[in-house]
Amino acid sequence: MPGWTKTYVRWIEALNYRVGRFAMYLLYAMMAILLWSSVTKFIHIPALWTLEMAQFTLVAYYMLGAPYSLQLGTNVRMDLLYSRFSPKGQAIWDVFTIFALMFYLGVMLYGAVDSTAYAIEFNERNPTAWRPPLWPIKVIISVSFLLMLLQASVHLIRDIAVIRGEEI
Repeated sequence: MPGWTKTYVRWIEALNYRVGRFAMYLLYAMMAILLWSSVTKFIHIPALWTLEMAQFTLVAYYMLGAPYSLQLGTNVRMDLLYSRFSPKGQAIWDVFTIFALMFYLGVMLYGAVDSTAYAIEFNERNPTAWRPPLWPIKVIISVSFLLMLLQASVHLIRDIAVIRGEEI
C-alpha cells in the first residue's frame, strides 16, 4: 500500500479513537444531568432543561461513539455465514458491503448538513418550554456522520490490504 494510505489510516483511526474515548465520558455527564433532575424534582423545583439536555447528551454519546465502534469491530453484524469465511474471504465480503454502508452514510451526511444549515440559518429551536437551539446537536450529528464515513473508508483500505496480503 502507498505511504499516504498508511498515514491516512493512522490519522483517521487516531482521531476516531480520541473522539470515541471522549464520547464514552458523555455517559457520566448524562447521569449527572439526570441526577440533578431527580434532586430538583425531590425539592419541588424541577428544572425544565434536564430531560432535553439528557437526550442531547445521549445523541452525542451514541453518534460520536459510532465511528469508534466501527474501528474496534464492536458493531453488530450478521455472523451466520461471515464467521465461517477465512480472513481473506471476510475482507472480500467487507469490500462488497462497505460500499453500501458508504452510500448510506453519504446520504445521511448530506441530509444532516442540509438540516444543520437550516437550523443555523433560521435559528431553529426545539418547541418546548426550554426552547434550546438545535444547531449544536445537529453539528455534532453531521460531524459524526463524516467521521463514520472516514472510518468506513479506512475499513475499506484495510480490507484491500488484507486481500492483497499486505499489512497496514
